Amino acid sequence: MAASAPKLDLNLLPVVIALSEHRTVSAAARHLGMSQPAVSSALARLRASLGDPLFVRTARGMEATPRALAMLAPARAALGIVDHEILASQGFDPSTSERKITLALSDIGEMVFLPKILASLQTKAPGMTVRCVTLPVSQLERGLELGEIDLAVGYFPDLKGNNFFQQRLFSHGFVCLLRTGHPIKAPKLTAKQFMSLGHAVVNAEGRSQEVFERYLQKQGIRRRVVLNTPHFMSLPTIISASDLVATVPLAIGVWFASTARVRMAKPPYPVPKFDLKQHWHRRVNNDAQSRWLRELVYSLFNEEVDEWKAHAS
Repeated sequence: MAASAPKLDLNLLPVVIALSEHRTVSAAARHLGMSQPAVSSALARLRASLGDPLFVRTARGMEATPRALAMLAPARAALGIVDHEILASQGFDPSTSERKITLALSDIGEMVFLPKILASLQTKAPGMTVRCVTLPVSQLERGLELGEIDLAVGYFPDLKGNNFFQQRLFSHGFVCLLRTGHPIKAPKLTAKQFMSLGHAVVNAEGRSQEVFERYLQKQGIRRRVVLNTPHFMSLPTIISASDLVATVPLAIGVWFASTARVRMAKPPYPVPKFDLKQHWHRRVNNDAQSRWLRELVYSLFNEEVDEWKAHAS
């Protein structure tokens, strides 16, 4: 049976390097910020582990043995890896970083979150780039797990379990969109008006629209659907050129009403709100870049700075 290799405390490697460079226990101790007895004790442990004196006293000070000399280059390399690749990764300087951030966003999420995130990055981290993806939940989970996705921001109700962390940003409801010259002028639709109008319904990849659809189904409300579309971006053109109504998340309604010939009206029903959150994998919970990114997103999107809440009242 082969003898097992000696176990070496890697914390003792700086002692080997310091003794080789300074040649006395006292000078090595000063360099390391240790007491002389502590350095002597460390040397004794190294000698016991390796079965070699490592350093012997001569007229010129402590001289390294061949075994100690052979250790120097690997020891310096190992400590360099610890210093520059392990310990250094605990810090993160966004102003000099050139890393790529990958965000999981729905098409709504890109409209709501991306402009502010990009504007903030241009100021605080001008060298960083952003990549956006929209994925089914199974691929999203895998992407977060593998580190291919840094953060998922929006409405992702299926991201659950012990491997995922989440932080609530704010809650949003829904608004109805009508063309500005629509015969209905009131700021809130009646149930009769809602039922009589033709509806444009978006069936997009994003999950937030499901909240409204489930509410209608639960309440037994059956509207007259004239159009089903997978795209939000076509709604302003469609609504502005017809008497149709579309019910969309509040932020999207505010954005469309400010950039197209449509206006908002409150739905006639107490539609439940949904929480918008940021999600990340537990493997990056303590990562400096991930923490910085999450703090950035939360500073831009939370209940206190919610620019859309004034339109909800």
